[in-house]
Amino acid sequence: MKQGLLVLGLALALNAQAVEIRQFEDPAKQQIYENLVKELRCLVCQNQSLADSDADLAKDLRTEVYNIIQSGKSEQEAIQFLVDRYGDFVLYNPPLKTTTSLLWLGPFALLLGGGAFLWRHAKRRSAARETEPSLTDDERHRLQELKKKIEG
Repeated sequence: MKQGLLVLGLALALNAQAVEIRQFEDPAKQQIYENLVKELRCLVCQNQSLADSDADLAKDLRTEVYNIIQSGKSEQEAIQFLVDRYGDFVLYNPPLKTTTSLLWLGPFALLLGGGAFLWRHAKRRSAARETEPSLTDDERHRLQELKKKIEG
């Protein structure tokens, strides 16, 4: 029983991740820091926020954000510093401007393009059905005879 608990404890300890503890004197600064590390993208992982990432660069960026907030700068000043240094890519919600227009408008363009393609395809199929030659009375009669032969 003791050995089982020991093995379980070791397994859990190996899976445990170190949590960075940042101390702020002001709870407002603590809240700003937590908001920022959730809003900023890890430049290595790209699909994780700084808060979620274990990459070395993410740890460095969290330290940078901590130092900026501790120095008394505002949330916007911290964001501007990181954007100036790393570009809009560091933001999960980059602003709409010429350099990010494809990011914002691209999905709509693809959706419109796909809709136009489907509409054109449906229109062509409809036109093809209308232009199909209709059967003459003799052909219909022969078709009926063939169906009767096949069905038995």
